[in-house]
Amino acid sequence: NHTRISEFILVGFKSHPGSQVLLSVLFSTMYIVTVVGNICMILTIRMDPSLHTPMYFFLENLSTLDICYSSVIAPRAALAFLLGRRSISYSGCASQMFFFSLFGTTEAFFLAVMAYDRLTAICKPLLYQVIMSRRLCVLMVVGSYLSGCINCTIQTCFTFSLSCGRREINHFFCEVAAVIHTSCSNTFVNELVMLAVCGPIIVGTGLVVFISYGYIIITIIQMPSAEGRHKAFSTCSSHMVTICLFFGTVFFMYAQPGAASSPSKSNTISIFYTVVIPMLNPFIYTLRNREVKGALKKQLKR
Repeated sequence: NHTRISEFILVGFKSHPGSQVLLSVLFSTMYIVTVVGNICMILTIRMDPSLHTPMYFFLENLSTLDICYSSVIAPRAALAFLLGRRSISYSGCASQMFFFSLFGTTEAFFLAVMAYDRLTAICKPLLYQVIMSRRLCVLMVVGSYLSGCINCTIQTCFTFSLSCGRREINHFFCEVAAVIHTSCSNTFVNELVMLAVCGPIIVGTGLVVFISYGYIIITIIQMPSAEGRHKAFSTCSSHMVTICLFFGTVFFMYAQPGAASSPSKSNTISIFYTVVIPMLNPFIYTLRNREVKGALKKQLKR
């Protein structure tokens, strides 16, 4: 016999009502800051011709992605904490998983693409404009989204092909591993598919990032002038911070033994890479980048 589930119950962060209101305010505040901060970043890049370069083209797309990424999780979680309605429909859960996987995977590819962009700018400055043409930049962005789409389609289809199971999802959103654990079917194939698809994406994009920055650091060290080294490092420092935050939390979440078996730890780490990092990115790129700060001051004066 198979039970058709029409809705799930998200039971992550169950506590007394006062804490639920606090969580709702926290999620709402972080989401508003994320949207406002990333929109300001997009407008600043769009309105300043000096920022119409490949580096800022990718940064603009990253800001757009962060708004979408946070919008999949934060508003619904804030509303659920405030009203106490933790139910989510079957189709709503599938949609949330699909878009969460899409934007999360695309962000990993974006960070790898941005690392390659910095590698080209610092290691091959004379050929930078030739290599990083507008056409290549657009193809990289489209390719990142297509890769994310392939991954999220596979993950969502395999996960929601499982039969029956519990209604309670031990998370505050429909995360793939949390939904798989609600099934009473044999989940070995699903876990294998998740490992086979997500593993190469995380490891592959991580390797591109670390190899690129390995070459960048070697090139910076070999520069004869201190001013050149400082300028080269300043263009990479904000991206390095973002990379450390994103890949650090993803590896900690999925590569640490026993991480998935601790729901409270899993929920806490998930807040960081789904809500906190998209909120911090505009501040990291603004505070660590002279060109963005200069462009922002110029727009504010206008």
